[in-house]
Amino acid sequence: MHPRDQTIFALSSGQPPSAIALVRVSGAQAGKVVSALAGKVPSPRTATRALLRDLGQRPIDDAVVLWFPAPASATGEDVAEFYVHGGRAVLAALFATLSAFDNVRPAEPGEFTRRAFENGKLDLTEAEGLDDLIHADTDRQRRQALRQLKGLLGDKARDWRARIIEASALIEAGIDFSDEGDVPAELIEPALARVRGLLAEIEVVLVEQGRSERLRDGLVVAIAGPPNVGKSTLMNQLARREVAIVSPHAGTTRDVIEVQLDLDGYPVTVIDTAGIRETDDPVEQEGVRRARARAVDADLVLWLTDASGAESEGNGERPVWRVRNKIDLDGADRPLAESSVGRVFRISASRGDGLSELIAAIVDFAQTCLGGGEGGLIGRTRQRKLLQETAVSLQRCIDVVGEGEELAAEELRAAAYSLGRLLGRVDVEDILDVIFREFCVGK
Repeated sequence: MHPRDQTIFALSSGQPPSAIALVRVSGAQAGKVVSALAGKVPSPRTATRALLRDLGQRPIDDAVVLWFPAPASATGEDVAEFYVHGGRAVLAALFATLSAFDNVRPAEPGEFTRRAFENGKLDLTEAEGLDDLIHADTDRQRRQALRQLKGLLGDKARDWRARIIEASALIEAGIDFSDEGDVPAELIEPALARVRGLLAEIEVVLVEQGRSERLRDGLVVAIAGPPNVGKSTLMNQLARREVAIVSPHAGTTRDVIEVQLDLDGYPVTVIDTAGIRETDDPVEQEGVRRARARAVDADLVLWLTDASGAESEGNGERPVWRVRNKIDLDGADRPLAESSVGRVFRISASRGDGLSELIAAIVDFAQTCLGGGEGGLIGRTRQRKLLQETAVSLQRCIDVVGEGEELAAEELRAAAYSLGRLLGRVDVEDILDVIFREFCVGK
């Protein structure tokens, strides 16, 4: 039997031990499985208490069972859900019993969602939204992912595709009635009006896409500067925990340390880098090289100095903010010249002076870069590229209609095809494995 025709099962809740664990079964054998374990198939969508038994009729656990017959289930197949106590021994016994059935096997990562997609329960944009929801770290990411899961982009794409097909039908009707004098003009003009309206809508979405796409990945802020100026102390203050070793000895930080922060709902990765200086130590030299490389790739660089006031290094087009640390020490409160490459801040990382102003500025910077990005339609590069292809085809349709209605009709077919790929309904087999293998097991 092909693996796609086999029945699958997996733990769909958190790792044990836990108070309750959910084990989901999906496929043609699900009814046989639930009947054997629970003694009968429960009424559909009704929580039923049952004593689960293995194939030797030995008790496994006192559980709650739910039954969802196809096609009214999450995957479109017969689905059984077992709510058991979340101990490791309970789950091991249940998994061993499930594995003993013919053509029943553990699920691969993302296999439940893939089956839902293949059975028409989700389109590809909704499946991607579900993956983003699982991996969302901040509230803004959660809201954007939930909108995708609820069909924010998919519903739009289906509407656009239907309107393209309507415009294509008008143009092709004009081709069919080309010998009827004024009939082609009466059909072509309404079709082109629809195409222009569609193109305008999609272009607006593409213009606004940058922020929503960036929200999924978040911002990267690098803390850089010479050795022993308090970079690790600032890192620990921002993280509100000890993530970096603090030492009075220069060169303590040799590698790049990262921490994920949620700043007012914006995902921000803060990087603590090695102190930048000339050194003969080959290990420290590598740390300096990595520090410079990460600073170049960062969205924002905080160049930290103390009373010595070392000038910041150039960072291309990336903004660099100068941050004077240790203002609580003698000599550190002398005037700090305005920077030509960014803003200037004065803090004491050890005492916390000025940190609230610095964090507020980082939040403002994130808002400038990401804005209300969670309201955008596009969340992934794949989606943006296919919408760009659609827009190009629609523009070509407008441009070539004077050269022949056949050429315009072909461009509309290409636009509809791109939207079909966006939804995952045509020619996407090559990318499905890439998308669904990013899911966790049991989803």
